[in-house]
Amino acid sequence: MAAMTSSPSGPGTTGTTGAPGSSASGRPLLNRRLAEFGTTIFAEMSALAVRTGAINLGQGFPDTDGPDEVREAAVRALRDGRGNQYPPGPGVPELRAAVAEHQARVYGLSYDPDREVLVTAGATEAIAASLLALVEPGDEVIALEPYYDSYAASIALAGGTRVPVTLRPRDGRFVLDLDELRDAVTPRTRLLLLNTPHNPTGTVLTREELAAIAELAVERDLLVVTDEVYEHLVFTDETTPAHLPLASFPGMRERTVTIGSAGKTFSFTGWKVGWVTSTPELVTAVRSAKQYLTFVASGPFQYAVAEALALPESYFTGVREDLRAKRDLLSAGLTAAGFEVYRPQGTYFITTDIRPLGDDRSHGGDGFAFCRALPERAGVVAIPNAVFYDHREAGAPFVRFAFCKRTEVLANAVERLKAL
Repeated sequence: MAAMTSSPSGPGTTGTTGAPGSSASGRPLLNRRLAEFGTTIFAEMSALAVRTGAINLGQGFPDTDGPDEVREAAVRALRDGRGNQYPPGPGVPELRAAVAEHQARVYGLSYDPDREVLVTAGATEAIAASLLALVEPGDEVIALEPYYDSYAASIALAGGTRVPVTLRPRDGRFVLDLDELRDAVTPRTRLLLLNTPHNPTGTVLTREELAAIAELAVERDLLVVTDEVYEHLVFTDETTPAHLPLASFPGMRERTVTIGSAGKTFSFTGWKVGWVTSTPELVTAVRSAKQYLTFVASGPFQYAVAEALALPESYFTGVREDLRAKRDLLSAGLTAAGFEVYRPQGTYFITTDIRPLGDDRSHGGDGFAFCRALPERAGVVAIPNAVFYDHREAGAPFVRFAFCKRTEVLANAVERLKAL
């Protein structure tokens, strides 16, 4: 959405479009809650990639489709007339059952598919519906900074006040300061909005961090919305655990709204199939808001995703190992080009610090200027992490690259980056 006022741009935005900003009465045309949000950085950088012929490692979408059998399941549903008309409001029963079975099989979490699972138009709608349902004007929402840009917009639409708690680089990863998190909670705090594995930093919150968050939420009687769309994209080693759902911690099942999605795991981002799992009361609340957003969506694709969730474990292992190899390829190339690289523990994004390149090449640590110049200099597009921060100065020197691309595309990007 393009902002139509001269207000400063917010997280994920690049400023205003210069369009007329007010009506004849003088009142701004755009709802004031959205006044700080301009055109997204993704639109700007993708257009720059097209104009310059650069390799687009900015926006996080795969450049190949997911499994043939899942795509054919969607085709079969279309031909069989399943989902071509409005599907049930909560989602088709097959998908709700598949989500519940997945949570039980992978995490040992039991959900009633009829009362505790809600299908949404991707995770973005799930986030928006959750915040619209659970947050009222004046409520504070704590989010880990940097954060996905729709978080800020959804909090604003709900009339809430966002309170960022900043993840800071330390020992090769971005780390949550638990004392800072605790200090951010006030009597007005309604909800914690979490994301792990974390976009854009690639951090995976540890068991100890999650346990401390759970303890704080129980102690202060907070609701938690947790975005876990990268749950299957965790590169486990001796320091990184497999994904741990926050709802599995003591006292959290009854206060946590967990969000999942098919797009990242199965490489069908355009299908927009996500879901919410929680208690009947919380799911009912989220559904009350969701029904006035899309009402329903993605009918035939819901049947296909139900089949995708039943794929054998070898599929999920294969996806992880493929992305691990791509992570290592791009990480090595970025390091060789002079970046400081924060090797991600999960997701398919790499955050880098541009300052080691030197002031001339790093534009003095200005990620915006660096990313706008990079396509001409090296034929590659990246995203400045500062768009994901309220505290822009904290994110200024960091730049994100996506590695969910074909190996030959990443190898070409690495070769181009040698120009730096």
